[in-house]
Amino acid sequence: MSLFGKNSNVVSLQDPLDVVQLIGDKLIRETPFSYKLELSNCEKKFNKLFFVNFGRTFTTEKPAVAYAYTLLEASKDIKLDIDLEHNDACKIWLNNELVYEKKGMRNIHLVYEERSIEMSFKTKLNLKKGVNSLLVKSETAGNKEWCFLMQPPATKGAVLCNEIDYPNFVLEKTDNLDAKIATLTNWLVVGPFEKDIDKLNTPEQIIEFGKMYKGLNGEPVTWTIPKVEIVGNVIDPKPWGTTYQWNYHNGGVAWAMQQLSEASGNPKYNQWATNFCDYHLKGKSFVEYQVQTLNEVESANHYFIKVPLLDFTLAPALPFIYRLRKEKDFPMSDEYTKFVEEMIKYAREEQLRYPGSNIYTRTTPKKYTTWVDDMFMGIPFLVQASQYAKTKEDKEHFINDAALMVLNFNKFVWDKEAKLYMHASYSQEKNLKLPHWSRANGWGIWATTEVLMNLDPKNQYYKPILEHYRRHVESLIKYQTASGFWRNVLDRSDSPEEVSGSAIFTMAIARGITYGWLDSATYEPIVMKGWDAIKSDVEPSGKVHNICVGTMCSEDENYYINRPFYDDDTHGLFAVLFAGIDVHNMLNRNLTTQQINKK
Repeated sequence: MSLFGKNSNVVSLQDPLDVVQLIGDKLIRETPFSYKLELSNCEKKFNKLFFVNFGRTFTTEKPAVAYAYTLLEASKDIKLDIDLEHNDACKIWLNNELVYEKKGMRNIHLVYEERSIEMSFKTKLNLKKGVNSLLVKSETAGNKEWCFLMQPPATKGAVLCNEIDYPNFVLEKTDNLDAKIATLTNWLVVGPFEKDIDKLNTPEQIIEFGKMYKGLNGEPVTWTIPKVEIVGNVIDPKPWGTTYQWNYHNGGVAWAMQQLSEASGNPKYNQWATNFCDYHLKGKSFVEYQVQTLNEVESANHYFIKVPLLDFTLAPALPFIYRLRKEKDFPMSDEYTKFVEEMIKYAREEQLRYPGSNIYTRTTPKKYTTWVDDMFMGIPFLVQASQYAKTKEDKEHFINDAALMVLNFNKFVWDKEAKLYMHASYSQEKNLKLPHWSRANGWGIWATTEVLMNLDPKNQYYKPILEHYRRHVESLIKYQTASGFWRNVLDRSDSPEEVSGSAIFTMAIARGITYGWLDSATYEPIVMKGWDAIKSDVEPSGKVHNICVGTMCSEDENYYINRPFYDDDTHGLFAVLFAGIDVHNMLNRNLTTQQINKK
């Protein structure tokens, strides 16, 4: 039962800070900020990147070849395109038929995109229904990096209309093989042999166990498994992500905890944020080792390794730049400064922008797709950068970049008829309208308030931004339900009520009252109705219910309506934390604007 539900017998907490401190206390109790060592995950569905690291297995730096063998089971006949990456020469046989051959010397070249890893080569697997054998022959010229990688074509985060019926690795169906082996690996390997990609070796003719082959330098070799790696994972991973993983909503929690500490006067919340930041900076070399040396490209916190997406760069960097602004000469401040300067350079020079505009854009699912999400993913960091900057020129550059970006985003993703944000806009399909997802509208209005709170009212962009903010609020309040929530798809009456969007709208309208952008008599009842709804989904333990999991973008409204809801998803936790702080500020708005701006 909720602490604040209508049927609760517990006396309600009056100050919103008391409510959100329950959430902060739960985070402090339950976040370990450490890695757990475990065996590398041996997943069976061929729907992601898989690899064989011959170099880690055979530890030779001499020219050589080796083989890897597995079985793939398909539920029907299927023609499956796959991406490939390998050093030097490589051959692949499917059901004893040569389907791929590439000769020459080359290094591994993986290109990390927003939500995909691009590879150099491609081939097609014509899988028959049932079990199919796959044999890979890989050559090394003697380099340390000796690896073979394959994956289905990168979907780039698109929502697929027709899901691919991916095959499964079924090594356990190999004759005369203990099925327990397949719990450790999807592959058998044998080698190394003398270097010659065209030399016929016995494994190309018959897979035979209990037999020794003449390997490199006459040494006897036989079938074995690749080196089984130990990797570090977060503790007790959740379906939606664990509270201290590297992602924008987890960095958002840390940013919220910093400000909860300021609002409440309790340093323990700021310490949680410090632990979050320190954990990632201290663990960077470990994450790089797992991704770059072990090829565990989807291991814990791999997004920390310069993935070119705002979700994993500027947004989670907010608590780092915020701490640098607030504190001086603290432990690891040099590391913080180096990281933040890298992010500032990324914000200014490296993140993709829409041609002819200053807005941040994406390549997923199509090049130059504009997501409302990126208003929050990028603009608050630009605002913080303007306050962190040392020169007047830089201060003005970043705040003006942020302000103009708000206005320019509206040209792409603002639905003038509905007076709401569409989740995204494809540059090639300007007339296509995506759904009015609640949290996407939240990202837009949140970024707008961050700019308004820090922009000089005399600035040329201030008035049009304020006008747009008020226009958005006027539209949003029409969709608040009788219970005080907003629906996950705002203008669909059959869409469920949802916490994260409701929390952001409550926060944004509360800010409008605090800063004098909105009439308090008109809008304060709306804020309190929203806050009462939000706190009805908060348990005494600090657990928060009914938070929509993260989404990709889609033209299909039902995709959003049917998204799963979770408890304690950090997409919602940090929104509720900020809502509590800003409702508290609204109720105590005898604070001067100057005092608030110090936040």
